[in-house]
Amino acid sequence: MQTALTIAGSDSGGGAGIQADLKTFAALGVFGMSAITAVTAQNTCQVTNIRELDDEIISDQISAVYDDIPVDAVKVGMLASARIIRVVATALKKHGAKNIVIDPVMIAKSGSHLLAAEAIEALRREILPLATVVTPNLYEAAELAGFPVVDLATMRRAAEVIKAMGAMYVVVKGGHLPGEACDLVYDGSRFLELTNERIDSKNTHGTGCTFSSAITAGLAKGMAVEEAVQGAKSYITIAIRHGFSLGKGVGPTHHFYELYRRAGMYSEGE
Repeated sequence: MQTALTIAGSDSGGGAGIQADLKTFAALGVFGMSAITAVTAQNTCQVTNIRELDDEIISDQISAVYDDIPVDAVKVGMLASARIIRVVATALKKHGAKNIVIDPVMIAKSGSHLLAAEAIEALRREILPLATVVTPNLYEAAELAGFPVVDLATMRRAAEVIKAMGAMYVVVKGGHLPGEACDLVYDGSRFLELTNERIDSKNTHGTGCTFSSAITAGLAKGMAVEEAVQGAKSYITIAIRHGFSLGKGVGPTHHFYELYRRAGMYSEGE
């Protein structure tokens, strides 16, 4: 079985972070492993507390996996601070990590900031050059590129700027734009637009984590980057369409809908 390692923060509400990553890996037939960078006290409404883990335990988690188990792909999510960014970058280079998907997590659906402002430059300098794919949403693309990203034209400009930072592929997610949901894939020479219907749902907690993890699973299984991105787009669309109304705020997506449907747990069209 192919394997994937997620290096990210823990979400106590279960909809995002490490929890969403492992669910996605499992749903897509990849054995998931994890290295936790921070613990959040979080639910569908807000993030109430964050505790960053120390350098040694973050590094040791990553080494413990690599020293024993082959890692076919790596997803990097919440890094929280410049210190953690440096620790993770050093570990990835030490172990010769391949197929690295970077989800530059900066803000939660609740509006809580998950990356310190001073860490953005470290993210640009230390992590992006290691990326096979980087998957910023419009807010994150604007922070990385240094200008507002508000339409397809500025998405293209931002993709070019971020690509110049060293990532092999840039996927700018257009989910916050009005109209159809359009994601832009850029490899340095051409743009690919992935468009599908917009789903009217408030249950979108963890969509960024889930999308990037689905790309990671595809790369772990040997897919080319564009194939992995397209597969991830299909997967997250279904997960959003069948999301759960759990909690009082932004509910989670349904990571296992297709598996449950095939197992006969849902009737056709449910």
